Amino acid sequence: MLKVLVLFAHPALEKSRVHSRMAEEIIGLPGITFHDLYQEYPDFDIDIEKEKQLLLTHDVFVFQHPFYWYSTPAILKEWQDLVLQHNWAYGLKGNALKGKLWMHAISCGASRQAYSPNGINHYTMNELLVPLERTAFLCKTRFLAPFVVHATHRLTAPEIEQAAIHYKRILTGLVNETVSEEMFQKNIYMNDLPVFFQL
Repeated sequence: MLKVLVLFAHPALEKSRVHSRMAEEIIGLPGITFHDLYQEYPDFDIDIEKEKQLLLTHDVFVFQHPFYWYSTPAILKEWQDLVLQHNWAYGLKGNALKGKLWMHAISCGASRQAYSPNGINHYTMNELLVPLERTAFLCKTRFLAPFVVHATHRLTAPEIEQAAIHYKRILTGLVNETVSEEMFQKNIYMNDLPVFFQL
């Protein structure tokens, strides 16, 4: 079994329909540690050593967050800047995270079509995630395809429920090692796999 660390970052959780439901579905599951960064560090005073220890004791890192301005919420950038230290997470001597898995679970207001060469954003989600993929690469981790929930403002309650169940299945699959990086291509989402749509 693998140990999954969910690094959750949502600065306005009380307004979230999607992430709150996704979080409810996975909190307390065996093998999954749910770590709410905004709740833990409301003043952004991040405990670097605590965070490093959490990374060392888990095999998979799932960064769950809304996709704000083509990036992550502010606390995740602060977390990266402080915790992923040179010659610990990256650099010639930075092998602490080598071989671990890294993925993002993202929500965004626009449709999938909007994230395409012909869409309003002109780029695919995978292309826009390249800075995060390269960060994972520098840390010698293996970057998995993202789990993406599109058009969140237009989703119905049953659609949100379906997304939450798919998310739970994927994370449970990572814990049980029935979901692996070999199952995914860089140009697809984790939630594209048909098996996860069979409720």
